[in-house]
Amino acid sequence: MSTLVINAHPNPGSFCRALAEHYAEGARTAGPADVIHLAELTFDPILHRSYQGSQALEPDLERVQALLRGCTHLCVVYPVWWGGPPALLKGFLDRTFLPGFAFRYRGRGLPEQLLRGRRARVLVTSDSPRWYLHLTGDSAVRSVKNSTLAFSGFRPVQATRLGPVRTSTPDQRARWLAQAGLLGQRDGQRARREGAQGTAAPA
Repeated sequence: MSTLVINAHPNPGSFCRALAEHYAEGARTAGPADVIHLAELTFDPILHRSYQGSQALEPDLERVQALLRGCTHLCVVYPVWWGGPPALLKGFLDRTFLPGFAFRYRGRGLPEQLLRGRRARVLVTSDSPRWYLHLTGDSAVRSVKNSTLAFSGFRPVQATRLGPVRTSTPDQRARWLAQAGLLGQRDGQRARREGAQGTAAPA
């Protein structure tokens, strides 16, 4: 049973990258964990013809799709920018979570979820306090958590919000990193238990 961690911050020196690495380190106490930094992948983030035509997947996206198929638990780490996820993450989701891979439509337009049997967590940073995110609709979390991951079959999808990062102290950031490691450990152990019971993602 394995964990896949996706860091969607484009800055290689970001706090999100550190959170992703700590989360993966915690997950490895329970089993294998892979970390993908989207900024290090080579792919066109634009779905040029929507779903009206084919667009060949780059090798990096093919590799991530294989990791998604094989994982038991997924964690996506990203910042809140202008009330939403960064463009890098949106482009990655547009190009990767495609019909026939993440979902397909049945009669009357009802979706069939093709990534069932996997758990997920979104780990989100912001410079705004949590109460402000809720006041403005929490769209950065809902779009990824509900409209993409849950839509594709991930259950449950938990959300962890950390911030404000801009005004945080070194001690606070150290506590958040430790929290990320503990979450990775707990999520990895839960995924391993469910896999042993035959309730995790099929191989």
